[in-house]
Amino acid sequence: MGIILAILLFSAIIIIHELGHFLLAKANGIRVDEFSLGLGPTLFGKQFGETKFSVKLLPFGGACMMGEDDVEDISEGSFNSKSVWARMSVIVAGPLFNLILAWILCMIMIAWVGYRTPVVGGVIDGYSAQEQGLSEGDVITKIGGRSVHIWNDISLYNLTHSEEKEVEITYKRDGKTHTAVLEPRQKEGDTAPLLGVTGGKMERPGFFGTLKYGAYTVKYWINYTVDSLRMLVTGRVGMKDLSGPVGIVSAVDGVYQEAAPAGLSVIILNLMNIGILITANLGVMNLLPLPALDGGRLVFLIIEAIRGKRVSPDKEGMVHFAGFALLMVLMVVVMFNDIMKLV
Repeated sequence: MGIILAILLFSAIIIIHELGHFLLAKANGIRVDEFSLGLGPTLFGKQFGETKFSVKLLPFGGACMMGEDDVEDISEGSFNSKSVWARMSVIVAGPLFNLILAWILCMIMIAWVGYRTPVVGGVIDGYSAQEQGLSEGDVITKIGGRSVHIWNDISLYNLTHSEEKEVEITYKRDGKTHTAVLEPRQKEGDTAPLLGVTGGKMERPGFFGTLKYGAYTVKYWINYTVDSLRMLVTGRVGMKDLSGPVGIVSAVDGVYQEAAPAGLSVIILNLMNIGILITANLGVMNLLPLPALDGGRLVFLIIEAIRGKRVSPDKEGMVHFAGFALLMVLMVVVMFNDIMKLV
């Protein structure tokens, strides 16, 4: 059951991404030849108007085929016949829809169970927070120069900056702003260096608060993705730590098996949390300025907008082909890692 839920969750997120491209393409009068879920051979499909809707064999991917690679086609309704701004809106719509989905899911979770406030719930003996005078009820507003809106912001900074010897925090007490420099400390039994503060209470805000803290939670997941990439580039995490579709399915199945005894509501909350992680990650990753990704195509369109003419189609095609080849190699490596973790 967990595996089926994982495939359905992943497929829904892919559909939302491709739907963003599709809707903006139609809004700009661009012809969409095929809208597909999955990769590989077509299992079944049906033609509706000018678009073929199909489901393919492998449920880990999707496509909205608009003829964007056919640079010679400038006929009416073709992708390349439209203005650079119209094409940019279509390209950016996929990742944007993923981030909007993340926001919606975050708001549902906050309305349901609330969010953890950045209020110190307790101070642990023997750690830097106690030595620097922090106390229960202090509201942390910044850590390491980064704004704090929810407790997860603090946890993320500690996780991704554990190599730092000192961390400056800003907090409020009785309406006054204070700063303190804390030294992360790892004692026997600790899995990572700690500042010595525990999280505050869960709070369920009103309607507008739900909108706001939903956005803050999406920001947290964006920072989570960016910080993870930074750790990968700097070597703090290795290729073996990456997970692909197989790893995601395995993780979702594991979460389902653990949550199932607690009931349906716990299962839904856990699946939503994973869904937020995946869709936010997909949105951010696709905006990276890398060839073959939406962000890579966006770079060429931005250059075209600045220059007033497009980059040589042959050169752009070569760059995207090279990027696609590297992406395929990365996918093979990640899938191999996923399989080895299961063995």
